[in-house]
Amino acid sequence: MTTKEQTTLTISREFDDRTLIELLYEPGSKATSLAVCEPDGSISIRTTLELPSGECLAPYSGGNNLLTTGCILLPSAVGEFAGKADVVAEIRSFLGRYVDLPATFEEIAAYYVLLTWVYDAFNDLPYLRFRGDFGTGKTRALLTIGALCYKPFFASGASTVSPIFHIQDAFQGTLILDEADFRFSEATAQLTKLLNNGTTRGMPILRTMTNRNRELNPQAFRVFGPKIIAMREQFSDLALESRFLTCETGGCPLRPDIPVHLPAVFDEEARRLRNMLLAWRFHSRFSVGPDPSREAKGVAPRYRQSSLALLSLVDDPAARERIARELAGSEARVLQERAGTLEAAMLAAVMETYSTATTPHASIRDIADRFNVASADELAQPVTNKWVGSFIRHRLRLATLKTGGVYVVPATERTKLAALAERYGLNHAA
Repeated sequence: MTTKEQTTLTISREFDDRTLIELLYEPGSKATSLAVCEPDGSISIRTTLELPSGECLAPYSGGNNLLTTGCILLPSAVGEFAGKADVVAEIRSFLGRYVDLPATFEEIAAYYVLLTWVYDAFNDLPYLRFRGDFGTGKTRALLTIGALCYKPFFASGASTVSPIFHIQDAFQGTLILDEADFRFSEATAQLTKLLNNGTTRGMPILRTMTNRNRELNPQAFRVFGPKIIAMREQFSDLALESRFLTCETGGCPLRPDIPVHLPAVFDEEARRLRNMLLAWRFHSRFSVGPDPSREAKGVAPRYRQSSLALLSLVDDPAARERIARELAGSEARVLQERAGTLEAAMLAAVMETYSTATTPHASIRDIADRFNVASADELAQPVTNKWVGSFIRHRLRLATLKTGGVYVVPATERTKLAALAERYGLNHAA
């Protein structure tokens, strides 16, 4: 007989023999069950599942608040299997009815939905983002796309970050985050850590926890997984900015056929597609993976790495080319934004000083003079040579030294300038 201690509440499970288990939830009856896909492809629905080890798997309760409130959406059954092209066409048809997206980004969003259902076949992921002012359709995009994703859980900037960590770790689904411009800097810092770590498998976030005996027992929260967010501005962490495929909203009038309010059939249609996508996951989970031959060309390594999972699912070469062009546009926007930073202005001052110096080195005094002239409109007052030297060391990671009684950036640092110029969107001539 199975004891209570041997019962494991289960959301998803994957076994070495390629057995897959997924939690189902029927909102009408508030009933949960487990869909079990055997290695031979046969599927059964169980209320419990006894394992040879004696462990008994049971579904989460149908009364769980995360399920009853719709904070987390699940399939209600295993739908009919359809091939990838047909599934993508169904997704695009659904998106086209309820949200107005540029054609290429609608294509990206459809494949991103597909990616969420097999994201565990990859080691690196991109994020999807909608950025624009209020009233430009960001929330509608999140609700519509998010409703089709794998175990989506919905949160907003009004949430604290702690439950987001816990839900992400427990459900291992897709984070759908609205108003990601958190009001308080501490929350923004925590979210930034979650997003920075969440694109790569094997990078959990450690949090200090204690057990009932007050013994230190740190917990590793798994934050790897797909994420779709909406925000008005951008993150100050420019490395994080490069992890997003961004759709700028509000650039054109809303299509008149897009309903102002989501109709009653929306939830039913979304649930039917989630059921279909579950069938596709069961059929495809172990047949997909990174395909280096589909890597995007002409973009930085970070973009090639993060976008490979998405492009690996796109069979049509023309579609891959369209998505790659969108990636190049996203990279250009990030570089343009980065080129307007103090780091870029300081780097430009260093490069100009090297190009006109009569010695192999670039003096900190000359760099400071150039920087103060270039940044006079942004800064309330000129900065000191000492401040410039510290900025160069800590923000640009360039060495400084004292020679002949003068502080300089030595000639040995010239070799770093081309890489830094590319990173900050500046010309390489120096």
